[in-house]
Amino acid sequence: MCEAVSSSLTILDYKPQMGLEFDSLDAAKDFYNEFGRITGFSLRIEYTNTCKKTGRIISRRFVCSKEGFRREDKRDDKTKNSRQETRTGCKARMSVSFNKNRQNYVVIDFVEDHNHPLHIPQCVHLLPSQRKIAKAQAIEADLAEASGIRWRSTFELASRQAGGRECLGFTRQDLKNYLRTKCQKELKFGEAGSLLAYFADKSMKDSSFHFTMQLDVGEQITNIFWADPKMIIDYSLFGDFMSFDTTYRTHKDYWPLAVFVGFNNYRKTVIFGAALLYDETIASFEWLFKSFLDAMPGKQPKTIFTDQDPAMAKAISTVLPDTFHRICTWHMRQNAIKHLGSKYRGDDGGIGAELTKFIYNYKDEESFSSVWEDILDKFDVCDSSWLPTIYRVREKWGKPYVMEVWSAWADTTQVSESFNGKLRTFLQLDLGILYFFKHFERIIDDITHIEFDCEYASRQKLPKIGLPVPLLINAGDFYTNPIFEIFKEQFLKSLSAFAWKRDENNLSHDYMVKVLDEPKVREVKVNLQGPMVSCTCQLFESCGILCAHALKGLDMMNIKDIP
Repeated sequence: MCEAVSSSLTILDYKPQMGLEFDSLDAAKDFYNEFGRITGFSLRIEYTNTCKKTGRIISRRFVCSKEGFRREDKRDDKTKNSRQETRTGCKARMSVSFNKNRQNYVVIDFVEDHNHPLHIPQCVHLLPSQRKIAKAQAIEADLAEASGIRWRSTFELASRQAGGRECLGFTRQDLKNYLRTKCQKELKFGEAGSLLAYFADKSMKDSSFHFTMQLDVGEQITNIFWADPKMIIDYSLFGDFMSFDTTYRTHKDYWPLAVFVGFNNYRKTVIFGAALLYDETIASFEWLFKSFLDAMPGKQPKTIFTDQDPAMAKAISTVLPDTFHRICTWHMRQNAIKHLGSKYRGDDGGIGAELTKFIYNYKDEESFSSVWEDILDKFDVCDSSWLPTIYRVREKWGKPYVMEVWSAWADTTQVSESFNGKLRTFLQLDLGILYFFKHFERIIDDITHIEFDCEYASRQKLPKIGLPVPLLINAGDFYTNPIFEIFKEQFLKSLSAFAWKRDENNLSHDYMVKVLDEPKVREVKVNLQGPMVSCTCQLFESCGILCAHALKGLDMMNIKDIP
């Protein structure tokens, strides 16, 4: 409660008197401290006398915080901005002594007068003896910190709840010091020991929690990988496509955070595992990928997206030989801008526009290679060292080489960038390493609840079929709502498509299909055994959704259910 007290009656009520009795030393201190609040000074304990036989405190003196003088510091002459003097030799005090007969404490000495100006009521809440974070306030601060609320916002909320800063009982710096001290206590075993204790506790609570650490020759932790049970389950369901990224730093002085990220059946981000790496060398990446496979019963992803880091590429080829390694096209464009400069010119007639064609348009290797040579001559970039380097790994990004590769509708590490965005929003670079893990857990929890929201929506809201078409009704029965919307888009495209028969026999029919506003004609083959359908655009092979051309082919054969 915040209440300004100014009446003489209240001052007299709290003014110490000789012979005044208290049940305990804490009661005596609280009484004198309240008197200090009313009159405008801060107190401290000058001395305490203890009985050697019983260990009981037999006397204590409370003095004004300005009592005495600060000891001379020899460094003051050498210090540019020395500390300001705060003590004035004030004699104000209250002394209490233990009364054996009544088993309480009694005031035996009291000096009221101060030799310095007292503080005005508006500043009393800043006095050191008036500042204390109550237990309930500490609990609220801990909950706010665990929820990712910055301490400045926590202080602002607490002060509003109390009716103003003067009523809160502590300052902003007090709250900051409390949280910092709490963090230091959690790291009492050192950073490495505290990390080990953290992971050991997680494993004790859930035996399915997986973690592994790599130690150097001095038995210091260098790399850490972990995956909780849900991450392992999600990988078993959705781990065919994976994005791997190490761009986020947990701290300005700490290790890179490596995250394995993918999509679930709602097209939402899921995490398959994470690691803190000491460095980004081939050896560290090889250890990480091996640790990842150990946690995921040996299952390798079909496709992994990364940036152009050569150490990553080498480790992937060694540890994940059956995984198709794709380069993030966004990172590739950024590197092109960096190395080609003004010759890149984005999509405005420069080499940037031509690179886009290599990524999306040229679908056979022969035309890809021949046009590449023409581009080098046209833009006079034969002397560029970056272009030959990117061409040597063309099978990781060029259209002819990735058409049939499962990519889950992605050609960049956008899913990792999305997750990094969440990290940047919720994590602070000045956090300790254990605090990082607590906030990381909270972000994972947010991702889990987003999935629950999607699950609820899929059961609560029916898909927007729109047209009473058997094929759409059929798809609405087994696709999640987000995937159904993607399928529906392809179906609506198929309504504007033209098809003509190219070849047929007893079992299969070949069609040429042209979708309105699309420049290319696609070849569609419908096999009545199964039935089965395929298209040269290979959307199904890379994304798992039948394209408009294939749907048109099924319609030509009067097939109303998805094969």
